[in-house]
Amino acid sequence: MSSDAESNPVPPQLFIILGGTGDLNRRKLLPALFRLGDAWPAGSHILGVARSADHDDASYEAWAIDALTEAGHPHEAATEWCRGRMSFVSLGEGKREDYARLADAVKAIELRHEIPGNRIFYLALPPGAFPSTIRGLGGAGLDRSEGKTRLVVEKPFGRDLESALELNQLVHRWYDESQIYRIDHYLGKETVQNLLAFRFANAIFEPLWNRDHIESVQITVAESLGIEGRGSYYDRSGALRDMVQNHLTQLLTLIAMEVPAIFDADSIRAEKVKVLHSIETIDPDDIVFGQYTAGAIDGHEIPAYREERGVAEDSNTETFVAGRIAIDNWRWQGVPFYFRTGKAMPEKLTQIAIVFRRPPVCLFEAFGTCMVHSNALVIRLQPEEGVALYFDVKVPGSDDFRLTTLPLQFRYADAFQPLPDAYQTLCLDVITEDQTLFVHANEVETSWRLFTPLLERSDEVLPYAPGTWGPDAADQLLLRNGHSWRKG
Repeated sequence: MSSDAESNPVPPQLFIILGGTGDLNRRKLLPALFRLGDAWPAGSHILGVARSADHDDASYEAWAIDALTEAGHPHEAATEWCRGRMSFVSLGEGKREDYARLADAVKAIELRHEIPGNRIFYLALPPGAFPSTIRGLGGAGLDRSEGKTRLVVEKPFGRDLESALELNQLVHRWYDESQIYRIDHYLGKETVQNLLAFRFANAIFEPLWNRDHIESVQITVAESLGIEGRGSYYDRSGALRDMVQNHLTQLLTLIAMEVPAIFDADSIRAEKVKVLHSIETIDPDDIVFGQYTAGAIDGHEIPAYREERGVAEDSNTETFVAGRIAIDNWRWQGVPFYFRTGKAMPEKLTQIAIVFRRPPVCLFEAFGTCMVHSNALVIRLQPEEGVALYFDVKVPGSDDFRLTTLPLQFRYADAFQPLPDAYQTLCLDVITEDQTLFVHANEVETSWRLFTPLLERSDEVLPYAPGTWGPDAADQLLLRNGHSWRKG
């Protein structure tokens, strides 16, 4: 969300990637930094840090060139961009003396490349490595510099409320909240950012954005694949931790938040926290957990979750969650917010459906049944990003005044191509010190307060077949209030 780098010059930065030879850096971070183009601050440098001693500066530069080439960028352009821009330091066993050696290397690189102490430490690491890494950086004095020091932490931030509180306390021992960038890559998607523009730049919608006009809100984040070899990680996590506590909750707050006083990071994040504080305690009866069985999607065989590599034979880990959330404030009192997320769904889909109330009196009836459908505003975040407003129209030539529902729609691909990658957006925001799209400590802790009680549930995890939208109980959850899930 940063402004153009040319109109707001940024000094050279030292981008330090802990986990510098890892998959996240290879597939996401390096390609994102490369795609910044002219927005990459002149004179900036990248330092890869890893436990292994497999690289020196030259071999790490070659590794980075290979990573960019694999990502689809021309080899010549990748070579030109990486030349003289890459350094590598082995962290060994991660002892105090290893971090002291890292601190010396950081100072030497800054001196050699005339970088005025502007440092970004990106923890591209497994969550279990966060605490020891933060202690090592802080203990070596790498929490401060003559310029600006920032710490980027990947999700998940904690496994429950207790661990999130402990991690925040640890981070705050060395880093001020203004230095911390808790990254949720969903917030970097252009379509997610557009939720703010859509709501607050278009006066036609804001007067309707309340309990008087909206009947329900539905958020769907579906994946058509199973866990795809991530069994060891996923079996310790599950859908509630992996998707609901972070991605889905962030989408909910952006939809439900009040208009901020000004458009800056502090004001936006404050309004999001207010939404979280207004959510009523979630009733376990309003949550449905599921786990996929063996089956097939489009001819592709999918083993049962418990048969996946790395998953316990008797695992009760959920691969699907659906639920109902109530927001107890003036704007949303009485409006249910439904959510669902799962693996092995019929399609890959992330969308938000705003379902409006029907007219108070039905004028159009056939066979004693009201033909009017609820208008719906469907915001699709992926794939085929866009917005569609569904409304009723008369079928031409029909003698009985029949109605049908059609969309008035906008597709991003028709107007903008290509869309920036989420990590590209977020990396630029870190460089320019814009925290708008990053998660505040209060958001993390308040969200975990809501969902931690559900982690130790005794409810049955229901089976569902691949290629379906989860257990039947997820449909029944909405039918209680006379609602149903929108497929589009």
